[in-house]
Amino acid sequence: MKTGIHPDYRPVVFRDRAGDFAILTRSTLNSEKTIEWEDGNTYPLIDVEISSASHPFYTGNARVVDTAGRVERFKRRYGK
Repeated sequence: MKTGIHPDYRPVVFRDRAGDFAILTRSTLNSEKTIEWEDGNTYPLIDVEISSASHPFYTGNARVVDTAGRVERFKRRYGK
């Protein structure tokens, strides 16, 4: 690999504020915000809107969408 053209790959904390969930992983993303992690070190903090801790599919809170009404409405509009 060429030197000097790749972004830094370093530890970063991703936090899902809605799910009250945070994970320490590695990434090339950068952030001005930092957080002190459980090990006592300070890492860049990336806030995300949704993760497996708050996504309806993974939490079991998924809503079932009634598609039968849409199909009937389509058939009424565009007929046979």
